Amino acid sequence: MTRIIYRLTPKDLAVLEAMLMRRRASADAIVPMLERKLAESNIIPVGMVEPDIATLNSRVVFRINDGTPETRTLMLGDASAPVGFGLPLGTWRGLCLLGMRAGQSVVAERPDGSRERILLEDVAYQPEAKHQAARTAAQRPLGPRLVYSAAGDRWPLGGGGKIRQTEGDDPGPSAA
Repeated sequence: MTRIIYRLTPKDLAVLEAMLMRRRASADAIVPMLERKLAESNIIPVGMVEPDIATLNSRVVFRINDGTPETRTLMLGDASAPVGFGLPLGTWRGLCLLGMRAGQSVVAERPDGSRERILLEDVAYQPEAKHQAARTAAQRPLGPRLVYSAAGDRWPLGGGGKIRQTEGDDPGPSAA
């Protein structure tokens, strides 16, 4: 991989660290790539992640070596996903895309020496951005909400401080 600064959420970081520990034990070929990813990453608090950053469970649009665009969801594993839907983080491409910003590209070198250029075109959906938008929309002041505000001598719709009867159905004190 060429040098690029990735942006990871604390959850993404924890997933990659756990993956690194498991893969080191089995001497997996992806270990050096995981180590570089962690070394070249900044950790961004969840509420401050830009919507164009590829995070876990993001739907991303990317190209491989100027090929046709592909759309996948970055996920831990693809056992429960329909074929062609998910892109596991345990794959070279999934690991490369995690933490990238839309418009960035990286050249990944595989263990066999081959290289492929991966361009992240767009982040079509990002769970952190969706949750942030929902939290912002749901924020409102706690406690009673003021529905009408007017000076003490002004009543809504021209009404006065007393209840008035405008109909003639009550004869009053003079009718006996």
